[in-house]
Amino acid sequence: MDFTLLLVDDEQDILDLLTKTLHSEGFKTVYTATSGMEAIRLCAKYQPDLIILDVMLPDLEGYEVCKKLREWTYAPIFFLTARTTDLDKLMGYNMGGDDYIEKPFNPLVIAAKIKAQLRRDQRMMQSSPDLSSVYAFEDFKLFEHTGQLFVNGEEISCTAKEFKLLTYLCKHPYQIFSMGQLYRQVWGEESFGYENTVTVHIGQIRKKIEPNPRKPKYIITLRGLGYKFVGKPVFSPGVSQ
Repeated sequence: MDFTLLLVDDEQDILDLLTKTLHSEGFKTVYTATSGMEAIRLCAKYQPDLIILDVMLPDLEGYEVCKKLREWTYAPIFFLTARTTDLDKLMGYNMGGDDYIEKPFNPLVIAAKIKAQLRRDQRMMQSSPDLSSVYAFEDFKLFEHTGQLFVNGEEISCTAKEFKLLTYLCKHPYQIFSMGQLYRQVWGEESFGYENTVTVHIGQIRKKIEPNPRKPKYIITLRGLGYKFVGKPVFSPGVSQ
């Protein structure tokens, strides 16, 4: 199965059991973490399709990890825990969890739950082709289909051309574009000497998304060549490499 899973638990025996079971059930790519911070790092790096998350972790409580992950990923999160009161379950769902699995557990049941969830997700994606494309980076998130830009959690207004230009760059990271090329893509016509318009818009975008516009870390200038977007996405479904 071409899915990526992330298992988070501070008990290595549980991780080993689940990993072995999931491999036998056809899941080839399974990553594991034993702490909350490691889980966040691996999630950002590998962008798993589903996460199994223990509540009681040595550094961060699983609920807090879930809350942080929900800032930029929509991957289903199943809580796995010995805490089984209704209050615990409500807390998990309110923090963004999709299921709550009690310990002790049957690993085959967990595998079946994972398969069922991923099937539902696939059907939803197939029946909803207009779901918003989200481009999330360390300092900002861009929601293409809703026309929204959030910088450090705050919605920022921008012009239609600024938004279209930033979206195009987010979709084509690490590619060099001349000002003429960007003008054609965003304005839909040849620049005919109006390349400076691109420079002005890039400057405005930098003021909004860059921590330090004088030393940009997202949109860099290549003298004599043009511009290149070098932001590393944490969640970008529509990126073209």
